[in-house]
Amino acid sequence: MIIRFMSFGKDSLADTFYSIGLVMRFCQLLSVLEILHILVGIDRSHLFPRFLQITERIIVLFVVISSQEEVQGKYVVCILFFLWNLLDVVRYTYNMLARMGIYYLPLTWLNFSLCIPLYPLSILAKAFAICVSLPYFESFGTYSIKLPFPLAFSIFFPYVLKTYLLVLFIGMCFNIQNLFSERKAHLGTSNIKRKRS
Repeated sequence: MIIRFMSFGKDSLADTFYSIGLVMRFCQLLSVLEILHILVGIDRSHLFPRFLQITERIIVLFVVISSQEEVQGKYVVCILFFLWNLLDVVRYTYNMLARMGIYYLPLTWLNFSLCIPLYPLSILAKAFAICVSLPYFESFGTYSIKLPFPLAFSIFFPYVLKTYLLVLFIGMCFNIQNLFSERKAHLGTSNIKRKRS
Protein backbone atom coordinates (compact mmCIF):
# COMPACT_ATOMS: atom_id res chain seq x y z
CA MET A 1 0.00 0.00 0.00
CA ILE A 2 2.85 2.39 0.82
CA ILE A 3 4.63 1.63 -2.47
CA ARG A 4 1.40 2.15 -4.38
CA PHE A 5 0.86 5.47 -2.59
CA MET A 6 4.42 6.59 -3.37
CA SER A 7 4.00 5.55 -7.02
CA PHE A 8 0.49 6.77 -7.76
CA GLY A 9 -0.16 9.32 -5.03
CA LYS A 10 -3.70 10.12 -3.97
CA ASP A 11 -5.16 8.07 -6.84
CA SER A 12 -3.96 4.86 -5.18
CA LEU A 13 -6.26 5.44 -2.19
CA ALA A 14 -9.45 5.05 -4.18
CA ASP A 15 -8.54 1.70 -5.73
CA THR A 16 -6.98 0.08 -2.67
CA PHE A 17 -9.74 -2.50 -2.42
CA TYR A 18 -9.46 -3.42 -6.09
CA SER A 19 -5.71 -3.94 -5.86
CA ILE A 20 -5.38 -5.77 -2.52
CA GLY A 21 -8.95 -6.61 -1.50
CA LEU A 22 -8.60 -10.29 -2.42
CA VAL A 23 -5.41 -10.63 -0.39
CA MET A 24 -6.99 -8.84 2.58
CA ARG A 25 -10.03 -11.14 2.47
CA PHE A 26 -7.77 -14.20 2.36
CA CYS A 27 -5.62 -12.92 5.25
CA GLN A 28 -8.65 -12.07 7.37
CA LEU A 29 -10.06 -15.56 6.80
CA LEU A 30 -6.71 -17.01 7.89
CA SER A 31 -6.81 -14.86 11.03
CA VAL A 32 -9.61 -17.14 12.26
CA LEU A 33 -6.78 -19.59 12.98
CA GLU A 34 -5.74 -17.28 15.83
CA ILE A 35 -8.76 -18.51 17.77
CA LEU A 36 -7.60 -22.08 17.24
CA HIS A 37 -4.08 -21.11 18.34
CA ILE A 38 -5.46 -19.71 21.60
CA LEU A 39 -7.60 -22.80 22.19
CA VAL A 40 -4.66 -25.15 21.55
CA GLY A 41 -2.29 -23.07 23.69
CA ILE A 42 0.10 -21.83 20.99
CA ASP A 43 -0.92 -18.23 21.71
CA ARG A 44 -1.41 -17.14 25.30
CA SER A 45 -3.76 -14.24 24.51
CA HIS A 46 -7.26 -14.03 25.95
CA LEU A 47 -9.83 -15.72 23.73
CA PHE A 48 -12.78 -13.32 23.93
CA PRO A 49 -10.96 -10.06 23.06
CA ARG A 50 -9.21 -11.72 20.10
CA PHE A 51 -12.54 -13.23 18.99
CA LEU A 52 -14.12 -9.76 19.10
CA GLN A 53 -11.32 -8.22 17.01
CA ILE A 54 -11.43 -10.95 14.37
CA THR A 55 -15.23 -10.88 14.19
CA GLU A 56 -15.28 -7.08 13.81
CA ARG A 57 -12.88 -7.23 10.90
CA ILE A 58 -14.67 -10.07 9.13
CA ILE A 59 -18.08 -8.40 9.45
CA VAL A 60 -16.82 -5.04 8.18
CA LEU A 61 -14.72 -6.52 5.38
CA PHE A 62 -17.09 -9.19 4.07
CA VAL A 63 -20.52 -7.82 4.93
CA VAL A 64 -20.06 -4.05 4.64
CA ILE A 65 -17.20 -3.40 2.20
CA SER A 66 -17.25 -6.43 -0.11
CA SER A 67 -21.01 -6.36 -0.62
CA GLN A 68 -21.21 -2.67 -1.61
CA GLU A 69 -19.11 -1.74 -4.61
CA GLU A 70 -19.75 1.95 -3.95
CA VAL A 71 -18.02 1.70 -0.56
CA GLN A 72 -14.97 -0.10 -1.96
CA GLY A 73 -13.64 3.07 -3.59
CA LYS A 74 -13.86 5.22 -0.45
CA TYR A 75 -10.71 6.44 1.29
CA VAL A 76 -11.83 4.87 4.57
CA VAL A 77 -11.09 1.42 3.10
CA CYS A 78 -7.45 2.39 2.56
CA ILE A 79 -7.20 3.80 6.08
CA LEU A 80 -8.77 0.68 7.55
CA PHE A 81 -6.46 -1.67 5.65
CA PHE A 82 -3.42 0.39 6.67
CA LEU A 83 -4.37 0.31 10.37
CA TRP A 84 -5.06 -3.43 10.28
CA ASN A 85 -1.79 -4.18 8.51
CA LEU A 86 0.28 -1.99 10.81
CA LEU A 87 -1.17 -3.65 13.89
CA ASP A 88 -0.75 -7.15 12.46
CA VAL A 89 2.84 -6.72 11.27
CA VAL A 90 3.92 -5.68 14.76
CA ARG A 91 1.79 -8.28 16.56
CA TYR A 92 2.72 -11.24 14.36
CA THR A 93 6.42 -10.35 14.46
CA TYR A 94 6.33 -10.11 18.24
CA ASN A 95 4.38 -13.38 18.60
CA MET A 96 6.67 -15.26 16.23
CA LEU A 97 9.81 -14.15 18.08
CA ALA A 98 8.19 -14.74 21.49
CA ARG A 99 7.39 -18.34 20.49
CA MET A 100 11.11 -18.79 19.82
CA GLY A 101 11.98 -17.23 23.18
CA ILE A 102 13.35 -14.02 21.66
CA TYR A 103 12.26 -10.75 23.28
CA TYR A 104 13.38 -7.35 22.01
CA LEU A 105 12.38 -4.62 24.41
CA PRO A 106 11.53 -2.05 21.67
CA LEU A 107 9.36 -4.60 19.82
CA THR A 108 7.70 -5.70 23.07
CA TRP A 109 6.96 -2.08 23.95
CA LEU A 110 5.67 -1.40 20.42
CA ASN A 111 3.45 -4.50 20.44
CA PHE A 112 1.76 -3.62 23.71
CA SER A 113 1.67 0.17 23.21
CA LEU A 114 0.88 0.74 19.53
CA CYS A 115 -2.43 -1.10 19.73
CA ILE A 116 -3.78 1.25 22.41
CA PRO A 117 -4.11 4.30 20.11
CA LEU A 118 -4.49 2.37 16.83
CA TYR A 119 -7.25 0.00 17.90
CA PRO A 120 -9.73 2.82 18.72
CA LEU A 121 -8.75 4.51 15.43
CA SER A 122 -9.54 1.30 13.55
CA ILE A 123 -12.90 1.09 15.36
CA LEU A 124 -13.67 4.66 14.27
CA ALA A 125 -12.70 3.76 10.70
CA LYS A 126 -14.96 0.68 10.85
CA ALA A 127 -17.82 2.79 12.18
CA PHE A 128 -17.24 5.36 9.45
CA ALA A 129 -17.24 2.61 6.79
CA ILE A 130 -20.55 1.34 8.18
CA CYS A 131 -22.04 4.87 8.18
CA VAL A 132 -20.88 5.45 4.60
CA SER A 133 -22.45 2.13 3.54
CA LEU A 134 -25.86 2.75 5.15
CA PRO A 135 -27.38 4.76 2.25
CA TYR A 136 -26.38 1.99 -0.20
CA PHE A 137 -27.88 -0.73 1.98
CA GLU A 138 -31.05 1.35 2.24
CA SER A 139 -31.39 2.05 -1.47
CA PHE A 140 -30.34 -1.39 -2.77
CA GLY A 141 -31.98 -3.44 -0.02
CA THR A 142 -28.92 -5.67 0.31
CA TYR A 143 -29.42 -8.34 3.03
CA SER A 144 -32.84 -6.92 3.91
CA ILE A 145 -35.38 -9.75 4.17
CA LYS A 146 -39.17 -9.77 4.05
CA LEU A 147 -40.58 -13.05 5.27
CA PRO A 148 -43.84 -14.45 3.83
CA PHE A 149 -47.35 -14.23 5.36
CA PRO A 150 -47.39 -16.62 8.30
CA LEU A 151 -44.49 -14.77 9.86
CA ALA A 152 -45.07 -11.37 8.23
CA PHE A 153 -41.75 -10.19 9.56
CA SER A 154 -39.11 -8.12 7.82
CA ILE A 155 -35.50 -7.40 8.64
CA PHE A 156 -34.22 -4.06 7.40
CA PHE A 157 -30.46 -4.54 7.31
CA PRO A 158 -29.50 -0.87 7.93
CA TYR A 159 -31.15 -1.22 11.36
CA VAL A 160 -29.01 -4.29 12.00
CA LEU A 161 -25.91 -2.27 11.09
CA LYS A 162 -26.94 0.61 13.34
CA THR A 163 -27.37 -1.84 16.21
CA TYR A 164 -23.99 -3.35 15.35
CA LEU A 165 -22.40 0.11 15.69
CA LEU A 166 -23.47 0.12 19.33
CA VAL A 167 -22.05 -3.39 19.83
CA LEU A 168 -18.83 -2.28 18.12
CA PHE A 169 -18.27 0.56 20.59
CA ILE A 170 -19.16 -1.59 23.62
CA GLY A 171 -16.68 -4.20 22.38
CA MET A 172 -14.08 -1.47 21.92
CA CYS A 173 -14.40 -0.43 25.57
CA PHE A 174 -13.94 -4.04 26.67
CA ASN A 175 -10.95 -4.58 24.36
CA ILE A 176 -9.21 -1.35 25.38
CA GLN A 177 -9.47 -2.39 29.01
CA ASN A 178 -7.95 -5.75 28.06
CA LEU A 179 -5.16 -4.04 26.05
CA PHE A 180 -4.21 -1.92 29.06
CA SER A 181 -4.13 -4.95 31.37
CA GLU A 182 -1.99 -6.92 28.86
CA ARG A 183 0.36 -3.96 28.56
CA LYS A 184 0.69 -3.71 32.32
CA ALA A 185 1.30 -7.48 32.62
CA HIS A 186 3.97 -7.57 29.89
CA LEU A 187 5.69 -4.24 30.42
CA GLY A 188 6.04 -4.37 34.20
CA THR A 189 9.64 -3.78 35.29
CA SER A 190 10.04 -7.29 36.70
CA ASN A 191 8.80 -8.87 33.44
CA ILE A 192 11.15 -6.79 31.30
CA LYS A 193 14.15 -7.67 33.49
CA ARG A 194 13.23 -11.34 33.42
CA LYS A 195 12.84 -11.39 29.62
CA ARG A 196 16.13 -9.54 29.13
CA SER A 197 18.07 -12.17 31.05
